[in-house]
Amino acid sequence: MDIEEIRRDFPFLRKRFDDRPVRYLDSACVTLIPRQVLESMNSYYTDLASCGGRSVHRFGIEVTRRCEGVREKIRRYIGAADRNEIIFTKNTTEAINLVANTMDLKKNDIVMTTDMEHNSNWIVWQNQRGGRGIEHMSLESKSGYTFDLEKFEETMCDRVKLVSVYHTSNLDGSTLPIREITKIAHEHDAMILVDAAQGAGHEEIDVRELDIDLMAFSLHKMLGPSLGVLYGKREILESLPQFIVGGGSVVDSDRHGYRMVDIPGKFEGGLQNYAAIIGAGTAIDYIERIGRKEIKKHEIHLNEYVTNELKDDARISLIGPLSASGRSGIFSFNIGKMNPHDVALYLDNYANLLVRSGMHCVHTWFNEQGIHGSVRASFYLYNDMEDAEIFVEAVKRLTEIK
Repeated sequence: MDIEEIRRDFPFLRKRFDDRPVRYLDSACVTLIPRQVLESMNSYYTDLASCGGRSVHRFGIEVTRRCEGVREKIRRYIGAADRNEIIFTKNTTEAINLVANTMDLKKNDIVMTTDMEHNSNWIVWQNQRGGRGIEHMSLESKSGYTFDLEKFEETMCDRVKLVSVYHTSNLDGSTLPIREITKIAHEHDAMILVDAAQGAGHEEIDVRELDIDLMAFSLHKMLGPSLGVLYGKREILESLPQFIVGGGSVVDSDRHGYRMVDIPGKFEGGLQNYAAIIGAGTAIDYIERIGRKEIKKHEIHLNEYVTNELKDDARISLIGPLSASGRSGIFSFNIGKMNPHDVALYLDNYANLLVRSGMHCVHTWFNEQGIHGSVRASFYLYNDMEDAEIFVEAVKRLTEIK
């Protein structure tokens, strides 16, 4: 990876405050967008500006062709069998809600999650618990952070119809043993839904190799615009009823009813965000040109440096596995009794370091641990060693404040 060449592709990194560059360490929230993606999105508005799947003039046909080409890229990117197994959504949250609101869950059926799920994969099941009377069961992490595979296997029963878990945690960067979880779930005739929002842009996830039934992720966490994707095995998607209906989701209609289209259009009612879809294809091209293995290696390299420099400071409490290799590009921490927001504001004002503070949409876990949030620095492919060094220097300086 030529980091300097990569950094030149990101206009945001040219920003300066007080004649110093901005250090962006908040990629777990939303990644920066390279100029190539911005240009491809703009090309829709300047060169096409038409409806896909509707207008038969040359520009409408070209929009359809490009968007279906992106669907095929995503199919290859995650190893799906059929491009029609790829559904475009607004974001990961909408994709998970689509499943929750269409899956045939009955009263007393169990949906099992971990206790470290993002609200998008937690509140959605609480909502279904109140609405349909399902049971939401969460598996407590071993030692606070590690997934307890043995306990998971012991807890599984025939009432569990869906296991819905994160791939990589946005809280601490830890990654679950998805292959083993899927195997155990299927042995009990339960389906598995994987929230891959934090994993899809950082490492290879092959849905067929892992035998994943359903998976959701967002392009805004992998160099793209705000756009979500739901993957599902064809037979599962065909069994689910429609969630959002309207233009584009039907073949024909009359006063008595309508005939819906097949997947993927079945779940893509209404005008789509064609510019975002086109930009998503360019984002995937960019990631694949660099290589996900190289990206993960780079993130861990930066995280190892930060971890080694700060792990022995008694005032710093690290959230997650001690080893940087177990936390991907995420360094989540607290300094003594300092308010996480105060720490984040200091890092911004002192060194133009942009990090995330708070409970990172994992409120339940923080509340149960009695922790009032954390500071989260998250590295990605455009961060360099200077970012890591300045971050370490700023945190060390802060720990010296009495």
